[in-house]
Amino acid sequence: MIKELLMAGLLALEDYIAKHVITCLIPAFLLAGAMVTFIDKTVIIKYLGSEANKIRSFSLASISSFLLAACSCTVIPVASGLYYTGASIGVAFIILWVAPAANILALIYTGAILGTKMVLSRIVSALLMAFIVGWIMVLVFERKSKESLLKAELKAEFGEKSILPKKYLILIILILLSLLSPNYLVRSGPYWHKVLVWAFFTFIMVIYAIINIPKEKISDWLRETWWFIRLIFPLLLLGVFIVGIIGKILPEEWIKAWLGGKSLSASFFATFIGAVSYFATMTEAPFVDTLMKLGMGKGPALALLLTGPGISLPNWLAITKVFGVKKALVYIPTIIILGTLVGWFFGNFIF
Repeated sequence: MIKELLMAGLLALEDYIAKHVITCLIPAFLLAGAMVTFIDKTVIIKYLGSEANKIRSFSLASISSFLLAACSCTVIPVASGLYYTGASIGVAFIILWVAPAANILALIYTGAILGTKMVLSRIVSALLMAFIVGWIMVLVFERKSKESLLKAELKAEFGEKSILPKKYLILIILILLSLLSPNYLVRSGPYWHKVLVWAFFTFIMVIYAIINIPKEKISDWLRETWWFIRLIFPLLLLGVFIVGIIGKILPEEWIKAWLGGKSLSASFFATFIGAVSYFATMTEAPFVDTLMKLGMGKGPALALLLTGPGISLPNWLAITKVFGVKKALVYIPTIIILGTLVGWFFGNFIF
């Protein structure tokens, strides 16, 4: 039995490494390092910091996250990069939530499989949950006074400079292309097709950096990238291994039986399954479709669509390491509670 559990964990780890490290995590870590290295902190603080208008900063974070096709693990380096550059805690956790829970690629796929009503419900609930999560994290962990001092220091050092130099902007766009293009341009076929697309854009990005970016800046960028890798990657692997073991232990028939109907308990159970599992972006829709054909209610289905890709056990561990235990203990239960309530509400009053 122990051998079977270990094999389940190792198989999950093998699948994760084979399908996510090259085309997802490598560009995500490079992007996080680039944001910390190249983006002027005064820009982040002005538009996304604690002193920025909350409606504007939260809306900007939510809307931009729709365009970032990222899994719950891939988005952590991006969100933490923004946070350590000066973004407010609310903005960082909105990006952590919306990018995997409701990115445009997953929404299109959800609509194709589960219909327009389900995808619209997913958009509305993800945005609603994002703003609530943002406000809760700000209220509990506001960094305003610290940021005010940082802002004054940056103004004294850099003046009112607030524009990202063009050469660094182009580099960040190229990194984004290497992250997003494999999923946007290759939606079916062998995985190596995605690797080829990633390699093409990565090659262009590397050549551009060598020609246009000073060597000392490249060194700073790679050092920041390595810091994120050392901090996050081992915990992601540990989390994926544990998820593989959990998937082997949980009886499939029991899961299906408890997900039927539209009760609060069914939505909670669906939310909890999503929270302790791992779903790569777009894999949640066919999984939910299968469970719905077996009797799963639409409310619990929506809850699983949100929390399945939105949070995961590897995500829990990495958030705890990057943002701290206290923030994780506020964020994760908040998502589980909100996911449960959203599933119950939509299941009883919308669908």
